[in-house]
Amino acid sequence: MFSKEKKVFPDSDYYLYSPSLSTQNIFLYPTIVGHFRYMAGYGLYRDSYDSFLCFLVRKGSCKIQIYDRTFTAEEGQIALIDCYIPHSYRSDAPWEAEWFHFDGILARKYYEMITQNENVVFYLNSTYRFEKNLNRLYLSFKNTNVPDPAVLNNLIVNMMTELIVSREQSDKYINREDVIEDTVSYISDNLSGELSLKALAERANLSPFYFSRLFKSETGFAPYDYILTLRINHAKYLLLSTSSSIKDICFQLGFGSESAFCTAFRKKVGQTPKEFRTKKA
Repeated sequence: MFSKEKKVFPDSDYYLYSPSLSTQNIFLYPTIVGHFRYMAGYGLYRDSYDSFLCFLVRKGSCKIQIYDRTFTAEEGQIALIDCYIPHSYRSDAPWEAEWFHFDGILARKYYEMITQNENVVFYLNSTYRFEKNLNRLYLSFKNTNVPDPAVLNNLIVNMMTELIVSREQSDKYINREDVIEDTVSYISDNLSGELSLKALAERANLSPFYFSRLFKSETGFAPYDYILTLRINHAKYLLLSTSSSIKDICFQLGFGSESAFCTAFRKKVGQTPKEFRTKKA
């Protein structure tokens, strides 16, 4: 079918696909596949559209708005958008993209693994394999020779895998040790302050999901467990080396209440702070 959208060139085509129930329960599957040429000033805003969108910018560029952030997808780059949440894309100049909406039982898992709910635009060192699979997907509909659902699934999985590999390669450029060493030092110096996952991730300029994964891979602890362990170990030191009250120690180490401190301490040590101090005295 040819597009009748405003500011889309009339030779732009798209094709709908209706998966069977069994396909929906097993595979990744396309819902719409297309190749559009956009006129200057084209823009689209949606509150929600039940699928994920992946497109390769063939010519020009576009601005993408999602997560209250703006991303730019340039020629040769690939965008991956969660259309279940508010999003938009537009450009003041003409541009062209080959695209497909897709969904499936594992679609969100792939999306989260690739984007970390942070970045939605990707550059591949070589787009050959991605383009080959994208073109096969598009031509299979254009030529009215829609392949088996398993083949469609394979094409989409291959493209998602290319993006996963791209993400992992870009991760290597992050100095993992420096990021975590800096965070660990900051935690040690600020045990009485706010040390939420969100605050630490923002400080490291990473998404909470990716920061948590990176922190655990480097330290062996989830951020919360590391902070709690450090606070309890420091509490043990203060209980034995100072005369500070349990209440003072509690707030000195950032616990919200004395009861929360005592509960956490007992869970970690097997004794209440008072019992620990008495038996070690």
